[in-house]
Amino acid sequence: MPTPNDVVSIQLGGREHRHWMHYRIDSDLLTPADAWSVTLSPPRTLPDQVEPGRQVVVKVGGEPVLQGLIDEVEDEVAEESRSLSLSGRDGAAALVDCSAPVFVSRLVGLQEVVSSIVQPLGVTKVRIDGNTRGLAEKVNVEPGDTAWDALVKSAEANGLWPWFEPDGTLVVGGPNYARPPVGRLVMRKDGRGNNIKRLVRHRSIAKRYSHITVLGQQHGTDTYEGRHALKHTAQDAGVQVYRPRILIDHDAETTEAVKARSRKLIADGQLDGLTLTAVVKGHRTADGVLWTPGQRVHVYSEPHGIDGIYFLMARSFTGGSEVPTETLLTLKDDGVWVLDAHPHKRRSKTKTAGEVVDLS
Repeated sequence: MPTPNDVVSIQLGGREHRHWMHYRIDSDLLTPADAWSVTLSPPRTLPDQVEPGRQVVVKVGGEPVLQGLIDEVEDEVAEESRSLSLSGRDGAAALVDCSAPVFVSRLVGLQEVVSSIVQPLGVTKVRIDGNTRGLAEKVNVEPGDTAWDALVKSAEANGLWPWFEPDGTLVVGGPNYARPPVGRLVMRKDGRGNNIKRLVRHRSIAKRYSHITVLGQQHGTDTYEGRHALKHTAQDAGVQVYRPRILIDHDAETTEAVKARSRKLIADGQLDGLTLTAVVKGHRTADGVLWTPGQRVHVYSEPHGIDGIYFLMARSFTGGSEVPTETLLTLKDDGVWVLDAHPHKRRSKTKTAGEVVDLS
């Protein structure tokens, strides 16, 4: 059974519900919308508020971990039992599912672009964390673009990435590798001090390359002359076999953009090259902090020969009356996830933001 600090509850229609047969709450920095699902034995008559589209707040030990909507409701009736399954996603769901507003803007900053994309879909709180690259010469959102795709494109143009905080705030920022580790995961052969139930190390070369060459070109404008044959090659010193890759990037219109894109692709391969998957008891660190993507963790595994700091990319809380209370942690090499992706348009006036802007 869950400890008091691990009790999962869902706030729905002014009431708080708990006591699940099983539950799962996912959060992943690389997945657009964090998901949740619960199953319970319901009363004979379902409450009116249990409907797709209703707002919910998911909490662990009284702390909000996700705010979003119910996507699906499944009511199962058998001869001797009845169960109710609810599932949904956080505030990113509408951005993933729906089309972005179509617009063309010139000389606009990231805050203005993000607000134009997300405000019509009900996202009212936005915070920009990090240095933006100033004003974009042109932003063009076309018919058929989803709001999430348009948001990611604008964020990556500034070397940033979007995600939602538990209180529903959309954050456009990046990883903070200066944070101290939140805890230490241990697996020794003799079992002394172990706090990992299972640890899997997965290594792969499938998406890694010894050299990546990016080709681009700059179109001429009334102000700038066009340039062709823009080229830069980045190397991955960790790949010992000859695995070259050449890519054409039509958005890379400057030498800076071509270099940044090639470095980003090498980093993406390194990110995919190593994954640690750990299963631990409960949903908190030894200091009582909820596991949250973006944290840094010290991992020591004697059987694997691992002793270092890793970056928590994703976590899944699972538990209930029929399953143990556990957390699945997905860890990556520290400092590898970089966001210097697509400075592909000429910009001016760099600035730093960080305050939450209320769009309501």
